[in-house]
Amino acid sequence: MKRLLITGAAGALGRAMRTRLTSLAETLRLSDISDLGTAAPHEELVQCDLGDADAVYKLVEGCDGILHLGGISVEDKFSKILNANLLGLYNLYEAARAHGHPRILFASSNHTVGFYRQDQHIDVNAPTRPDGLYGVSKCFGESLARMYFEKFGQETALVRIGSCMEKPTNHRMLSSWMSYNDFKLLNERVFTAPMLGCPIIWGISNNDSRWWDNSHARYLGWKPQDNAEIYRAEIDAALGKPDPTAPLHVYQGGNFVKDPIFRDE
Repeated sequence: MKRLLITGAAGALGRAMRTRLTSLAETLRLSDISDLGTAAPHEELVQCDLGDADAVYKLVEGCDGILHLGGISVEDKFSKILNANLLGLYNLYEAARAHGHPRILFASSNHTVGFYRQDQHIDVNAPTRPDGLYGVSKCFGESLARMYFEKFGQETALVRIGSCMEKPTNHRMLSSWMSYNDFKLLNERVFTAPMLGCPIIWGISNNDSRWWDNSHARYLGWKPQDNAEIYRAEIDAALGKPDPTAPLHVYQGGNFVKDPIFRDE
């Protein structure tokens, strides 16, 4: 690719991919509503509110691919989720439609299915069971992307990210963890595969303890390399035996299931 757009580039995952995806495109266009620091020679920095349709139209122009990490990533007031995760995503897809349908990797979430129990193993055909308004916004995003694929041929990888960070930090993440390296490898396959379509992909590493089945996506050739199991002893020593009745250890969405509805003042 000549230009890859990364939205949400000031966030933790965006910062991690900023340094890992340089081989995918000649130029990385990095966008966020927050400060992005100083541009490297191969970078373009653009501050952009996803809720601003004109700004998003200009943001997408000239891009060959989009890694969409932007938006609200935790449970929050509906007004904030509405602007970034619903209106912002609509603006992004309209901009992509206007600029030649660059392939998109959409950061969906495990919170689309957060009310499944951790003793349940599911595939992408399981009905969504969102654990909050954030999870609902990701269900909306998956449906929006599917409509743009069916109606306009817009290809998108719908990646239901589990817990993408340097290493797992609790017992739940022994199942939900995806390493930065494995997410990098997934991006490489999504943006170089001859055919993508609009698949739902569980964003997890090759963990021994996992709840989700990715067999339907084997055609992409993505082979996660890392396994959260190597951190089990470290987590056991730090946290002790998990409470089997705590939401963190009962539900796939963990503590998100007990979040209230945050109201605007």
